[in-house]
Amino acid sequence: MAGPVGTGKSSILATLCRELAGELAMAVVTNDIYTDEDARFLRSAGVLPTERIRAVETGACPHTAIRDDVSANLDAVEDLEEAYGPLDLVLVESGGDNLTATFSPALADAQLFCIDVAGGGDVARKGGPGITGADLLIVNKTDLAPYVEVDVAAMVADARSARGGLPVLALSRKDPGSVAELADWVRSVLARHRDGTHIPSDPGPMAPHSHAPSHAHSHAHSHDS
Repeated sequence: MAGPVGTGKSSILATLCRELAGELAMAVVTNDIYTDEDARFLRSAGVLPTERIRAVETGACPHTAIRDDVSANLDAVEDLEEAYGPLDLVLVESGGDNLTATFSPALADAQLFCIDVAGGGDVARKGGPGITGADLLIVNKTDLAPYVEVDVAAMVADARSARGGLPVLALSRKDPGSVAELADWVRSVLARHRDGTHIPSDPGPMAPHSHAPSHAHSHAHSHDS
């Protein structure tokens, strides 16, 4: 799962774990640049045994470990599979990145991209490979729409137009119906994966972009099925 900072990726993963951990053998790999903040959030939520939640510290922009060199994530997935497998589902969360962030198909069999209503009703129209090409686009935090003056129906319509028929889900963790729809989507992808009819697709490379210089940091490094 990819998407900008603050769109609710970790919360969505926690919700999926609550919905599916009773029926599937699961694990999670989180990505942060210099911390294990997202992993600690999921561990504290109690949604999976803590040892099944691993953190990857990318040490650079989040897309580097999900797109450019996925080896750290693949190592984490393989370690989890070796320790707790066979696993049915491994959820890999990117650190917060821009609207063009995409996973390499060498890492993710299916890619979710998350935006949220608090980011503005025009976000879906801005496009980018993350929005237009992910297997599922989630428009998150729909319960906040009245407070940020966003028309959810219009935002979803814009997203569907941008995606050319690929699925879009309006989601609130407070809305059981949308949570059930998300869990059912994951089940359907897993079923297609098992019977060989799901073919991982590449949403496309990230758009050209640049980053402002930052101070060097030291860091240490101790698959989405």
